[in-house]
Amino acid sequence: MNGGTRKWTLRRYLVAGVLVWLPILATIWVVSFMLQLTDRTLLLLPPAYRPETLVGFALPGLGAVVVFLVLLVTGLLVTNLIGRQLIVWGEELLNRIPVVRSVYGGVKSFAESVFSQSSSFRRVVMLEYPRKGAWSIGFLTAEDVPEVSEKLREPHVAVYISAALNATAGVLLIVPRRDVIDLEMSVDAAIKMIISCGVVVPPAAVAPKPPIAKPAA
Repeated sequence: MNGGTRKWTLRRYLVAGVLVWLPILATIWVVSFMLQLTDRTLLLLPPAYRPETLVGFALPGLGAVVVFLVLLVTGLLVTNLIGRQLIVWGEELLNRIPVVRSVYGGVKSFAESVFSQSSSFRRVVMLEYPRKGAWSIGFLTAEDVPEVSEKLREPHVAVYISAALNATAGVLLIVPRRDVIDLEMSVDAAIKMIISCGVVVPPAAVAPKPPIAKPAA
């Protein structure tokens, strides 16, 4: 009996240690990978202008600073009249290239849906997929698909089902509006649940309690 108790206690300690160190090590690995990836952008510079050539040693993380500055400057430029006009001209040029037009348009639409605060992508829903009785978490991307709704004579919506471990991969479903159930969870909580394969499950939203009626005088 004592041997079984000690074994269970040892297992509990090991699991507790894993739960502490696994997120830390995973975060360190992801951050280091992103820093290495951004540092590779410095290879676009001529060898004579690279940081290790100018200062004599490598500067880890400098690529992330350069990428941040490039994004910041780009954002400042496209928010004024001249920058917006340049973007319009660039998009018109890309739209004339058949393959590039499809890829650029799809990625741009997806990015606008994800990062736009007013986008319907911010709503989390669930529906029975891929079979009856099996439910999937998805994101409502369109409140109505007019042509489909007209053909099928019933309101239809577009729902994006993300793949586990990779939220940017998945399938787009067009289903009847009555088959979709709205959820109260945030899109961040839904993405965490999907990426973790259901290990991280957000708690249920607590409904506000009705006010207590005051007794009549």
